[in-house]
Amino acid sequence: AIAAAVGAGGVGSFDAEQVATQLLGDSIYTNPLMLGYAWQKGRVPLTFASLMRAMELNGVQVDNNKAAFEWGRRCAHDLASVQALFAAAQVIQFVKKPSLAEMVGKRVEFLTGYQNTAYASDYQAFVEKVKAAEAKLGTSTKLSEAVARYLFKLMAYKDEYEVARLHTDKAFTDKIANMFEGDYKLVHHLAPPLTAKKNDKGELVKQPFGPWMRSAFGLLAKCKGLRGTALDVFGKTEERRMERALIVEYRTSIDELLTRLNADNLALAVEIARIPEEIRGYGHVKERHLKTARPKWDGLMAQWRSGQAAPTQRQAA
Repeated sequence: AIAAAVGAGGVGSFDAEQVATQLLGDSIYTNPLMLGYAWQKGRVPLTFASLMRAMELNGVQVDNNKAAFEWGRRCAHDLASVQALFAAAQVIQFVKKPSLAEMVGKRVEFLTGYQNTAYASDYQAFVEKVKAAEAKLGTSTKLSEAVARYLFKLMAYKDEYEVARLHTDKAFTDKIANMFEGDYKLVHHLAPPLTAKKNDKGELVKQPFGPWMRSAFGLLAKCKGLRGTALDVFGKTEERRMERALIVEYRTSIDELLTRLNADNLALAVEIARIPEEIRGYGHVKERHLKTARPKWDGLMAQWRSGQAAPTQRQAA
C-alpha cells in the first residue's frame, strides 16, 4: 500500500535492527541508523551538520549514534556490501557440550540465588537420584540431562520475587548504565496479577511503572524467602499455584518412571521428561501452552503404564 502511494522508488526496506545489532552491538541504534539511511536517500530536509549537532546536544552515546547514522548512509548507498561484512563474520564455532555435572552445577548456583541453598540442594539430589537409576542401564545420560534441564525450568518459574531480583541484579543495572548517558528514566511495563487489569479475553494487561518501582523491586527481592510460604501473598494466585503444582507433578511422574526403567523404555522416559519444553511463556501464554501439552503428557504416561516402548523404538525393532 505504501509503495502504491509513493511509488517503488520512494520506498526502501532492509533489516535495520539486524545491521545495528551485528555492527554496533545493540538494536538500540536502529533509529539513528534508519535516520542515516533516510537522510542519504534525500528524505530528511536537514543538513548533515545540524543532525550531528543535535546528537551532540542530546548527550547520549554520541559517538555510537553518529556511527549508526554513518552505517545507515552506507546501507542506502550499498546495502549488499554492508550485509556482506557481518555475513562473512558468522564463522561456525564448535562448542564443547557441557557435561551433566557442569549443567547441574550451573543450575544449582542459579537456584541458590533464586531461593536458597536448601532449594538448590533439593534439585541436585533429585537429579542425582535419576542419574543413579540411569547409570544401571549403561553409559546413557539422556534421561538425567532431560530432568536436570526441565526440573530446573519448572523450579525457576519467574514470579514477582524473581522479576525483582533480576531487575536489581548488578549485571543488569551495569548494562543499563553502559547503554545510556546523562539523565535518563527507566520505565517498567508489568502486569502484576493482583492489580493488573484484564482485556476482553481475560488476559492481564501490562501497564507502565515509573522509577519508584526500582525501590519496590529492591524491597521485594529481599522477600524471596516468603516464596511458597503462608506469607506469600503472590503465591495465592491461580498462576503461582499452577506453577508449584507442576513441579510436584513432574517429580511424581519421574519417580514413577524410575520404578521400572530399563533399556527398552528409556527413550519413552526421556520423551516424558522433556514435556516441560512445551510449557513456555508466562501468564496466559503459559496457561495456553500447558493446555496443549497436557494431553501429550497424559498420553505418554498412559503409554508408559501400558508397558509400551516409545514409537521410535518399536519401529527400530
